[in-house]
Parts: sequence; C-alpha cells; structure tokens
Amino acid sequence: MNETESKSLPQNAYSPLKPGESYTPIIPAAHNEPELTARAILWGLIFCVIFSVASAYSALKVGQGMEAAIPISILTIGLARIYKRRSSLLENVITTGIGGASAAVVAGAVFTLPALYILHLDPHPVQTIFICLAGGCLGVLFLIPLRRYFVSEMHGQLPFPEATAITEVLVTGEKGGSQARLLLQATGIAGVYDFFVTTFHVWREYLDFQFLPPVRALAERGRAVFSFDAIGFILGLGYVMGLRSAIVFCAGGIFSNFILAPLIWFAGSHVTTAVYPGIVPISHMDAGEIYRNYVRFIGVGAIASAGIVGVLKSLRIIAGAFGIALHAFRHGEALNTERTDRDIPMMTILLGVVLGALAVAFFFGSFHVTWAVLALGLLLTLLFSFFFTSVAANAIATTANNPASGMTMLTIIIAAVVLLGFGLSGTTGMFFVMAIAGMVCTALCVSGQAITDLKVGYWMGSTPGAQEKVKFLGVIAAAVTAGLTIILLAHAFQFGEAAPGDPRQVLAAPQAAIMKALVVGFMSRQPVTYLLFGVGAMVTVVLEMLGKSSLVFALGMYLPLGLTSPILAGGFLSHLVNRKSENTGGDHGSKIRERGVILASGLMAGGALGGVLGAALRLFPSYNEDLIRTPFYANDPVSQTVSALMFLGLCLYVWFTAQRKEKN
Repeated sequence: MNETESKSLPQNAYSPLKPGESYTPIIPAAHNEPELTARAILWGLIFCVIFSVASAYSALKVGQGMEAAIPISILTIGLARIYKRRSSLLENVITTGIGGASAAVVAGAVFTLPALYILHLDPHPVQTIFICLAGGCLGVLFLIPLRRYFVSEMHGQLPFPEATAITEVLVTGEKGGSQARLLLQATGIAGVYDFFVTTFHVWREYLDFQFLPPVRALAERGRAVFSFDAIGFILGLGYVMGLRSAIVFCAGGIFSNFILAPLIWFAGSHVTTAVYPGIVPISHMDAGEIYRNYVRFIGVGAIASAGIVGVLKSLRIIAGAFGIALHAFRHGEALNTERTDRDIPMMTILLGVVLGALAVAFFFGSFHVTWAVLALGLLLTLLFSFFFTSVAANAIATTANNPASGMTMLTIIIAAVVLLGFGLSGTTGMFFVMAIAGMVCTALCVSGQAITDLKVGYWMGSTPGAQEKVKFLGVIAAAVTAGLTIILLAHAFQFGEAAPGDPRQVLAAPQAAIMKALVVGFMSRQPVTYLLFGVGAMVTVVLEMLGKSSLVFALGMYLPLGLTSPILAGGFLSHLVNRKSENTGGDHGSKIRERGVILASGLMAGGALGGVLGAALRLFPSYNEDLIRTPFYANDPVSQTVSALMFLGLCLYVWFTAQRKEKN
C-alpha cells in the first residue's frame, strides 16, 4: 500500500455516500497493521488514570471536568515517535480510546456520587466503584448494537465534531509537512487564546451587550437575554458541525430564551406567590432564574422525547443486531463480516448484559428492600441506560454535547416518583435513587464517548471489536480511579456547602449539589413538573411532524444560548469557506475545504488544551483570576468590544488561512 495513500482521508470521508458508493478507510479491511499491542494498551491505561484523577478533582472543585480525548490524541502522536518502530495509526486509535474513557466515567461519577456524601450517607468504597463500573459497562454494551446505524449507515449525515477533530489530529500529525504545521499553528493560537480568556481577567469571555440601553431594557422588561461565549473551541466546534446543524441547534436556544422565557415572565409577572418548581415568585426572577426553574425542564422533556424517537428510528438496526445473535445461537458462529465491520459477538454482548443485570440486582439487594422495589430498580436502570445510550450517541454525533445533567435529573425524578409508590423513602430511598442515577449517568456519558471512538476507528480502518474490548479496560481503570479519588476527596474536603463546626475546605461539586436537592425534594413527596415535561414532549412531536431534527433542537433548548450562538457563527464560517471552495474548484478548491477542517480541528484541540491547563491552575491555592488583569477588564463596553473583535479575528484567521496557497 502506498505510504501517502495510507495516511490520507478519502474524499468522501465527511460527505454522504452516493447510491452504490462505499467508504474505504485509510487502513483498508484487507490490511492488518499493529493494533492491540502492549504499548497501545499500556499508554492508554496510564493516560486514563492520570486524566481520571485530574478531571475528578477539577470537576468537584470548579464544576468543570477536563476534556480528555483530544489532548490524549495529541500526546499519542508525540509518543508514537519515541519508539524505534513508530506506533501505527490503529495503535494510536486504541490509546486514545482507552484514555478517553476517563472523562466519560468521571462525568457520570461527579454528577451523582458526591451527593451521597453531601447527604451524609457515606457509601462504601466498593459501592462507589461499582456504580461507576456497572454504568460504564452497560453504556458500552448497549451502544454496540447501535454502532452500524450511527457510524456507517448515517455516514456523512452526522457531523461528529469531536471525532472529526481527533481524526484530523491523528492523521495530520502522522502525515507531517505543511498540514501538520497548520494544525499545530491553529492549536497553538486557540490554546493561548482560550487559556487566557477563560483563566484570567484579560477580556470578557461572555458577551451580552447589556451595556447598550436597548439590549439592557429588553433583558429587564422582557426577560429576553442574549449571550455569546467568545472562545476558539466553540468556533471550531460550530465549523465542524456545519451550518445546517448549527442553525437548528441555535434555533432551540432562541426558542428558549426569546420565546419561552419571556412568555413565562409575561404569564407569571403579576403572580405574588411562588409557582412550582420555583421557590420565589416569577416577578422576582431574572431571565437566568426563569430558565433554570422552568425552561430547563421543558428542554429535558424535549430531549427525553427526542431520545425515544431516536430509539424507535433505530429499531431496525437493533433488530438486525439481535438477528445476528440468533444466527450465532442456531449455527454456532456469527455471520462473516470483514475486519472493519466486526463487532464483539452478539452472544457475548447478551451474556454481558445478563451478568451486568445480575450484578446490579445483587447490589440493590444489599439495601434490604422488597423484591418489588429491587425488580423496579433493576428495570429502571436497564431501561434508562438503554434509551439514554441512543440519546447520548445521537447528541455527541450531532453537536458534541452530551445532555447528561438533563437525563440524570429525569432519571432521579421518575425513579423517585415510581419507587415512592412502592413505599421506598428516607435515606435508603435517597441512596437507592442516587445509585440508579449514577449508573444511568455513567452509562450515557460512556456511550457518548464510545461512539466518538468508533467513528474515529471507522474513518481510520480500526477493528470495531478491538476498540470495544479495550473500552472495557478503560472503563475499569477509570471507575476504580475516579471512585477512589472521590472517596479520598470526601475525607479531605466537604462537598457542597460548609457544615457548621467542620473546618475542612469546601469543594463546590455543583452538579452533585443540584442532584442532591432534586432527590431530597422528590423523596419528600413534592409535586412533579409533569406539565413542563409534557410541553417539551409536544415540541418534539411538532418537530418530528415537520420532518426536522428534534434532538438537535431540544439540545439547543436545554443548553445555554451562550454556547449555541457561537456555534452558529462557526457554522456560518464553515458555509462561507465551503462556498469559496466550490467556486474556486480544482485542486486548490479541495485544498481550501481540507485546510478549513484542519484549522477548525486545531481550534478545538487548542481550546481543549487551554481549558485543561486553566482547570489545572485552579487546583492550586495560590491561583487567582486577577493574577493577569487588563486595565479595561471591568469596563463592560470596552471589554466586551475587545472580546468581540478578538473573536472576529479568529474567524478572519480561519477564512484567510484556509484560502492561502501552499508553497511547493
């Protein structure tokens, strides 16, 4: 095989396939390169442990975990060159996949497990690790039957922003030359830019333009607030998503912030008492409080309904996967498939689900609950894990944003309401419900990260079964590391709020604090926001009737407008560059498109690295945002204007650099 060809993505890597056309990966199925080697697995486990510890501490301290997969892919490229035999692309995919499990497992853990310590339930170390491990393994097992649907059958129809960035890092870094220099340049610019703007007081990260009287009046009188997170990572993310997805994504944010929030304000501004689930009258709320107390729950209902629709759409693929399992059961072997389409055997997956279910049932049995509660807890865990696996995979494939918090809140609410009906309450009920939520949250976080790895492997030519096997190794390493880290931090710090007489320093654990408040409220038999969930479900129904992407819109409803608006800017920039590529035509036109993707991937990679470094600095007691502070930072008109101009400069950098002709 030609060396150059082996390191170049095919022309149809990111575009839908024409009738009769097929995708041939960089490493074709007929070629066997080193893949599951000791070095790839060892480095993956090392990265997994390191990033699990760092991400758990960071998420508990500042509410922000560390992006793992993209930085690990960059580190992997560097490590590949220290060996006499340079590591192959497929080995690099394995290392990145194992290491990337760290952030996913940690995300599931920190959203739920610290709540048990805030409630003074003090779980046993084995319980803490088991919740992470069971959820992670279920997430991988439930995702495998969906792999062909998301990875190959939807080829070119889902943008896979994070997978695109990882792929471009691995391929471009391996190829070297001008493209590698371009990737490193964009990575360096975004890394420095995002590091300073998110870590210190140099200029405003978030723009709201409320220094303009009309904008401020709109926010105060109508509770309609605009926001814009001006960082390079999100610009690159929107570029890779493309204009079509970015428009739908941002439309959800506009619907929430400029329609739902003002409507709720209009309807409740004259009510003098609190309207559940709010705890103060709507007339006393600002736009952010209206969003958190009401609009967010509408978004959760829309996401959950869109997830159910997604599962229904993929039933044919699931049925086909079980057909393979039935064939294996009858004939003793699976249908022959080529290497690049070979998953773990379905009989093994079914056996894994059965063993996992038995382990979860045994775990629930340790709470000494009734058989009915045990069976319901097991059923809820398996059902939510299965359905939300599809939600997470679709969300990550489309927007690179996993709606973990919304789905976990929905899990807590439904589980609490159902189990209350069977007499489960008190501290045992809270522990039981949080254990279900912890497993489900970890499952959907891991499944979202796993679909990214499998898409990278699809583009590269990896063996899916090999990636799936090592993903379990990553889950085990991350579950043990994250569980032990949370236990150690729980002894050294307080989670949530300071308790009277406790001198230990406080780790905010903001996500877990929200989940704790939620489970306490519902296990205390407070009413459920069925109406808000139902409104969200109806939004999904309307969108599906119109033939639109309901999940992307629902995600836009749930996520802050500050995130969706810069994504739209990135999507629009992508549209302009691609139009320029089409109008130019020829080899230079294709180079413009290719360089645009490399630049956007560099912005994502650099932004992730800058965020990791900034999060790491926050862990030191001597850190202070004012260590670097510009004289104009506190002046909103100047600071926000500078931020807008700097973000515009990033856009112009991508625009002009993508069109630059390469020197021979």
